[in-house]
Amino acid sequence: MEVRGTQWEQMGEQDRGVEPVSSPLTTHVLDTASGSPARSPCLRLSRLEVHGQQWMELGNSYPDPDGRCPGLLPPGHMKAGTYKLFFDTEGSWRKRGQESFYPYVEVVFTITNETHEVHVPLLLSPWFYTTYRGS
Repeated sequence: MEVRGTQWEQMGEQDRGVEPVSSPLTTHVLDTASGSPARSPCLRLSRLEVHGQQWMELGNSYPDPDGRCPGLLPPGHMKAGTYKLFFDTEGSWRKRGQESFYPYVEVVFTITNETHEVHVPLLLSPWFYTTYRGS
């Protein structure tokens, strides 16, 4: 599947300025094995399209040094629907010389009100993961 990227991703740093702090969708990846933020799992955000029932990739990101991905969607781009966050956990652990039981984690969730902010944290170790609706 060819991914052209969102309009947000295609803009240069000078065009968009700083990542939006008011993004309606955020995540936070925490390495529970070390008790620190997880900085390296690449993640992809997708939305399930009603017509065709296929996932449309909206963008990808890496956590910042605090393990947060604040700019997953620019303000005004969230729509009601089913979304998926894909985390490349195997690649992340491999970079650290660690094997992982889970090659990837997919978190699928539903947004019913596009005016609400949504936070989807991921707590991660090489042997388990959990997630929840954050605030």
